[in-house]
Amino acid sequence: MPDFYKLAQKVLFSLEPETAHHLTLSGANFANQLGLLSLLCGKAPQSPPVEVMGLQFPNRIGLAAGMDKSGRAVAAFGTLGFGHVEIGTITPRAQAGNEQPRLFRLLEHQAIINRMGFNNPGMETVLGNLEKSRQGFKGIVGINIGKNFDTPNENALDDYLTCFRQAYAAADYIAINLSSPNTKGLRDLQAADTTRELINALQDERTKLAPAHKDRMVPIAIKIAPDLSDEHIDDLAAVFSETQIDGVIATNTTIDRQAVAGHPLAEEGGGLSGRPVTQRSTEVIRQLCKNLDSSIPIIGVGGIFTAEDARDKLDAGASLVQIYTGLIYQGPALIHEIIKLH
Repeated sequence: MPDFYKLAQKVLFSLEPETAHHLTLSGANFANQLGLLSLLCGKAPQSPPVEVMGLQFPNRIGLAAGMDKSGRAVAAFGTLGFGHVEIGTITPRAQAGNEQPRLFRLLEHQAIINRMGFNNPGMETVLGNLEKSRQGFKGIVGINIGKNFDTPNENALDDYLTCFRQAYAAADYIAINLSSPNTKGLRDLQAADTTRELINALQDERTKLAPAHKDRMVPIAIKIAPDLSDEHIDDLAAVFSETQIDGVIATNTTIDRQAVAGHPLAEEGGGLSGRPVTQRSTEVIRQLCKNLDSSIPIIGVGGIFTAEDARDKLDAGASLVQIYTGLIYQGPALIHEIIKLH
């Protein structure tokens, strides 16, 4: 597997990043349909299942949102070994996202900068894709939702409720993205009062929806940024504990450029992911745990490149971990290494 991915990576890294991204998804889907993906990447190790948010996860490793924005390759990622796949971010209406180029590799730092801007085909199309692409996948599917770029913040709740209603039947859990730096004003929704209002509204909507779905209460998780102060994290932890949110995803990409200062691409706008966010995301998890109700699980994400990185996040308080940039730089072998942690 490492030799195969090293060769594939050489080809993919010779291409423009967004082209490589789409080629990877199409190639993984095609190889999976032919039964070749498991032969090329090897069979994933077995792991005891873990219960988180009331759901049975086959293992602790998941794919972070952003890789499969359209829900087209869920089963393929399952073949690679992921116990859960989070698709999106998805908005009510289709949107093209920001102008290209909007995705950049910082090879020396094992990092990526993206300012994609929630490019996606809209919830209705994604749900059609998901119905096909999850066939054969025995893991958990999360649907990550956001607001359209032209929806003002005072109307953001309408977008989240629209997506929530549409995603409810298909999602094992629903993740609320308040922390992408690539939609203007979105991070303002992380203010404690605004977050509380949003959570309460979604929980009320879930109570209304559940009877029509065999009383199934779909878990709700909130994804937060790594750039919050300790005080802000403490305030959010209090809100999460008060509202008894089902889970917290920590963290999204960072706008901090200190770790890549001097790089020719350092000043490109967007969120920075990969190695530069490894330590900070773990610090946020640890800080969150100080005041968060211990019954509320955390999904740790940000700069996981080794099994040891994953272990650090689990030791800091995470119940599950997710990868994205680490997968691009390290390949599918990383998934197997993390599964072996149990």
